[in-house]
Formats: sequence, C-alpha cells, structure tokens
Amino acid sequence: MIFEVHQPFRIRGDFFWGRRAFRKLSAGELLDHYFDNDVNREIFQRASRKCYLPSNKILLDIIDSHKRGKKQVKVSFSLSGVFLEQCEKYGRDVLNSFKQLAETGNVEFLGQTYYHSLSSLYPRGAEFTQQVETHRELVKELLGFRPLVFENTELLYNNNVASRVEELGFEAICTEGTEKILGTRSPNYLYTAKGNSKLKVILRNYKLTDDIGFRFSAKWWSEFPLTADKYAQWLEATPGQYICIFPDYETFGEHHWPETGIHEFLKHLPEEISNRENLAMATPSEILSKHSPTGEIDVPEGTGTVSWADIERTTSSWLGNALQWAYYTGVLNLEDLVKESRNEGLLKLWRCFQISDHLYYMFTGSGGPGQVHSYFSPYKDPMDAFVAAQTAFFDFEEKVRKLTFAANEGFRFYNAEGEEGFTGLTAYSLMGLADKLLKAPSESISFHITRGDFVAWAEHSLRDPALAAKIKRIKTKRVETEKLRKNLHGVVSRHLTLNKENPRIRSK
Repeated sequence: MIFEVHQPFRIRGDFFWGRRAFRKLSAGELLDHYFDNDVNREIFQRASRKCYLPSNKILLDIIDSHKRGKKQVKVSFSLSGVFLEQCEKYGRDVLNSFKQLAETGNVEFLGQTYYHSLSSLYPRGAEFTQQVETHRELVKELLGFRPLVFENTELLYNNNVASRVEELGFEAICTEGTEKILGTRSPNYLYTAKGNSKLKVILRNYKLTDDIGFRFSAKWWSEFPLTADKYAQWLEATPGQYICIFPDYETFGEHHWPETGIHEFLKHLPEEISNRENLAMATPSEILSKHSPTGEIDVPEGTGTVSWADIERTTSSWLGNALQWAYYTGVLNLEDLVKESRNEGLLKLWRCFQISDHLYYMFTGSGGPGQVHSYFSPYKDPMDAFVAAQTAFFDFEEKVRKLTFAANEGFRFYNAEGEEGFTGLTAYSLMGLADKLLKAPSESISFHITRGDFVAWAEHSLRDPALAAKIKRIKTKRVETEKLRKNLHGVVSRHLTLNKENPRIRSK
C-alpha cells in the first residue's frame, strides 16, 4: 500500500476581482499576496483532524502490534514538498507523526517533484531534476530517508520521463496499470522501462484502488458495504507477483468521512491480510528485491503519456483545453527570466505557480470527471480558476521583467555565422547579459563586438540607448579578447547597478 499525500498552495480566488494586481510590494510579501494562506491553513488543518493524525495513529498502532509477528505491517508514502512545507507551517504534530512512522523502519518514502508539478513534461530536463533533487534532500532532512523509488506527479509516465528518472539514480518508478500500456497483460507484475533495462516499473492496480478511493461509501455500489474481510478475499484471489494499492491518503477520513467506517477499514485490513497464507504487506523496495521483471513497458511521448487521472488516464486533466495550455505555456516561458534574476524568492514563487492543481482546477470536462475536479476546486468554476491564476501570474511576470530588465528578444551568443555557430547561451535580460558575458567563449565575444551586436541589442531589444552609448565607447582596436570581455562586463554591471538604484536612468 502506497499513499499519495499532497496539499497545494492555492492561488487567491479574489486576485482579479479584488483588484490585487500590480501593487507595489516587497519580495517578502509576495507569497501571501498570490496564495491564500487562510484557505490553505483551513484545508490543511481540517484534513489533519479528519485524516492525517487519526490515520497515522492507526498505522503506528498496527505496525507496533505486529512487530513481533511473522508478518509485519508495511506501508509507503509519497509526500510532496509543498505538503511537507505546510506541515512545518500549519501542523508540526502532523510532521512529527510522519517522523514516528519513519522511525518504525516499516515505512518507505517515495521521491517525487517537490512542487507536484508537470516539470517532467518540460522540453528541457533541468527544472525537473532540480525539483526532484530538492524533494529528495527535504525527505532526507525531515524523515531520515533517501528515496530509491519514484512517483511522478499524478503517476504521469512516458519513455522520456523514465529515462530522466533513471538518470537521477532511482531504481524504480510507479505508474498507472492501465490497459493502454498493458494490453492484455496484468498490472500485478514487475516490468522494465523501454530502453532502460535497469529501471523497474511498478504498476498501480487502479480497479482495486478505486474500490477504496471512489466506491467505499457509495451506497449504490453492488459491493456496499466494503469490509476489510471482503477486500482481503479479493486480494487473496488476485494472481500476480504483487498488488499495488495506491490511493490519495485523504481517502481515509477526508474524502470518505470517519462516519463511513473508513478508519475501521484501515485498522482491520492489515490483520485480515496477515491471516491469509498467500498475502503479506511489503514496500516497493522489497518488491524489487524479491521479483524479476516479466516484460517491458513502452509509452511514447506526446499522446502516449499516461497518468492516473480521470477515465482517459492521460494528460487531459491538466492540458486538455485552451485555458490550461495558455497558463501552462506562460509559466514555462518565464523560466529563463526567473533564473536570470538569481533571486531565490522569485524562483520559489515561480515554482509555486507550477503546482499542477492550478491546471487541474481549470478542467472543463463534464460527467464524473468534471464532478471530481469540481469537488477538489476552491473556485466556483474552471473559468474562475483560470482568471485567478492567470491574473496572478501576469502580475508576477511583470515584477520579474522589471527586476531583471527584460529584453524584447533574447541575445543569442554565436561563434560564427549560421546555427552551427550557436554556443547554446542566450541572455533574455540585462541581468542575464551580465551573467552570460562571463560564460561565453572568447571567440563569441570577439565575433559580436566586431559586428556591433551588443550595441544593437541594447538599443533595439533592451530599448536602453544609455547602455548602447556606453558599449559603443568601449575601445576595441588592438585589445585582447579577455580584456574586451572584462571591459564589456564592467560597463554592463555598473549600468545594471545604476538601473536598480534609479530605474529612470534608462530614459536619460
């Protein structure tokens, strides 16, 4: 059993309607300016009372009661970084209860993206890598555990994701055991990723998981009421090497309220499992050590990407309409400017805007999936969610552009004419130019100085005639390249400092 535990930072629903955009604020005020601290605290504390604290206590008690028996009680968690942040901010008692679970030695913690984002789908892999590494460090710091098994956001998976995860040193990745990637094969066996013979793939049994997650309290269901004894019988009759039951942890008390008997079910299920000869509880790492893969999972990128969301089990929950694509593309396109700012506060805010829930709330589908999205959303409808998120992000983008002194077009560093001469370096702002001047090859500096490219870019793309004039005055004849670099960087850096102290200087 693996439990997904995540709470997002929700964007203020009144950001547009409350005319909060484009206010002058300090960097320290921006997190609470964009994200609704009151709503986040309220939801976290409610989930803590109904789910996290009582469910963790149940698990701690049953782990302890079985620790001397033949069959141990073992479970796993995938905790997002932003959930752990909220634990530190709103509920240290919740964090302490997870630490107690970690100390039992019977609980495994999985890796994921810190911000529960779609960064695994970005064209460039650097942001995904940084979020995964940051999450791994946090889990090690808070819980003393270094994850070896990875769960991508909402089980998003394709061959490229698998390659990136293997490069990061994980031994296995979890994804959805859907027929789209299995055909007639069973999800209850270990597989390898396409072209990544070392990376194992653990598949979620969505039918048995959804019996708990979606149908437990459904009185219309033919199997209602679901008891621990009945469920253990189903597990006992299911063939395979393992069965991966992987629900949202909030299932136990928040989605199904305590009055439904969900906590009694959680309390008695391990006992029912241990009473059956062919069943035992295990962690993902134990599955890897006990079983060999039986085949390969091939999931091409693009339309082939799978997830655990909705009926389609694709990316459509987050990237299925124009609203979602507009927001997603805007956030993605700001990456270079945010990173050129070298401002950790802005970088954190940008990553908070990547939290996948913002896109999830913009889902416009109908029927059952639409009802599920609506249940989780703090907004009145998808358009309201889009207006709030897009307005807040536009405000954030405007602040980033002002801070970095963004250009209209990026300055691409070349060594020679043609695309084959491109060095791979691009500056998108005055701050970025100062940084890239120190990294560009010597021949690139000479190439652009000779052609007057820096002067032209400052004048026409930065719209900064004062800087253009200063660069023009730099002596270039009979000056060695490294001296040219130093002089050019000095001019740009001093001008940047003057801009920060007096932004109006650009108009003089």
